[in-house]
Amino acid sequence: MKRIILTITATILTILLHGQHIVYDKNVRTLQVTPNGNPLLPPVLKLGYSSYLKISWDEMSHDYHRYTYRIQHCTRDWEPTEGLFESDYLHGTNDLPVENYETSFNTTQIYTHYSLTFPNRNASVLLSGNYKLLIYEDGKTDAPPSIEVRFHVVETEMGVTMQVAHNTDIDVNDRHQQVALALNYGNTRVTDPYKQIHAVVMQNRRSSRTVAGVRPDINKANGLEWRHCEELIFPAGNEYHKFEILDVNQSGMNVDYMRWFEPFYHATLWMDEVPRNYLTSEDRNGAFYPRTDDQEDNDTQSEYVIVHFALQSPRLQQQMYVNGEWSNGEFAEECLMQYNEEYGCYEASILLKQGYYDYQYITSDGATIETMGDFWQTENEYQTFIYYKELGGRYDRIVGYTRVNTRF
Repeated sequence: MKRIILTITATILTILLHGQHIVYDKNVRTLQVTPNGNPLLPPVLKLGYSSYLKISWDEMSHDYHRYTYRIQHCTRDWEPTEGLFESDYLHGTNDLPVENYETSFNTTQIYTHYSLTFPNRNASVLLSGNYKLLIYEDGKTDAPPSIEVRFHVVETEMGVTMQVAHNTDIDVNDRHQQVALALNYGNTRVTDPYKQIHAVVMQNRRSSRTVAGVRPDINKANGLEWRHCEELIFPAGNEYHKFEILDVNQSGMNVDYMRWFEPFYHATLWMDEVPRNYLTSEDRNGAFYPRTDDQEDNDTQSEYVIVHFALQSPRLQQQMYVNGEWSNGEFAEECLMQYNEEYGCYEASILLKQGYYDYQYITSDGATIETMGDFWQTENEYQTFIYYKELGGRYDRIVGYTRVNTRF
């Protein structure tokens, strides 16, 4: 047990260049980005509307840390936009302090819960596009940040519709889903669509399931269409596994048993198997929601629990990872599984806060075929972002956005 604890405390999350959010500080856990009070929505804000993000995290001590945050406009590839001044995209002030924090109460593992809301009375954005919210400790903006939150700000200048079909250009009712798009320019002047328009399609908010820059196959006077683009054929996957820990003294959903081994509670999940068929199960496409049913305050009274995952499987050539939106990247180091020769399974032990969690098993190439299968019936979330840059323009705008959940 000591070996497991030491491994967890010494772990630093693997940094993915194209991951949704990045946690650099090994003492920061349970980063949650909640749009408009709904933890199941993606971090997308509408320009000019009263939408907001609540960003929260735990620092695993009771020591006060003076955090500040900085807003940065980015290109469609998430690089800093060089053609803009800060005053072009930001109304208000950068490098503001994080003022909301509260220490944990009556928990076996101490932590301090921090949170901020953006936009707020001191800062808001003026332009659409990709944004990073960078959180620094002690205002040290010349050093790497502790946390990097990525979000989108969208306009509605162009109309975009998306359809997802299980009758694809490579198979029918089998292992894939195909996305088709139709874009209407509206009143926006587009003179060179192949240079000015850039579409990005994302499945379940996963970086390895993101397709960018697909050339449309139909060019109309007032828009574009992507009807038979093989790049927009996605592996269908399977429904996520899930578990819930609401009470550390009894087993919750998909939890075999709970135990206490000082200094942690331990939750051992039922062993998962590689499914031969489609799993008919309602999930949240990788989302998570920290909560407890035996305390008044989820943020500061929830316990941290070591969760033990196991997947019955022959040893594969690729490395195996546990993955969910909560892992802040598809190949987080602490989510790497080890193979147990005696029991013929992959295992991982991960420190998580009480709550509801979706998870899946993926190999190091981003595939799920060997671990969860691909079935056309799977309910998936797809998002499409339409980027537009005027000829001679200084930044990438997001002028169209849509999101669908498949349900065949």
